[in-house]
Amino acid sequence: MKRNNRDIEADILNIARTGTRKTWIVYGANLNFNIVKKYIKNLISKGFLEYDGTLYRTTNKGKEYMNLIQECQVFQ
Repeated sequence: MKRNNRDIEADILNIARTGTRKTWIVYGANLNFNIVKKYIKNLISKGFLEYDGTLYRTTNKGKEYMNLIQECQVFQ
C-alpha cells in the first residue's frame, strides 16, 4: 500500500521524537535525501519539527499532530 503525505510526515515525526540526524530520518522513513529535505522544510515551517544545528527534534505541536494522524489511520 502506498503511503500518503500524512503517513510520511507521521513517520518522520516519529523518528525525530527524541532527536535525530537527517541520515537516520532518510533510513527510517525509507526515502531519499531530496524528498526528506522537502518534508523537513515543510514540517519546520509548520512548527512540527525543530533543528538545533545538529539534531532534528519533534516539537510538542508535532507530537500532537503525529498522534492525530495515527488515530485517523485506525479508520482507514
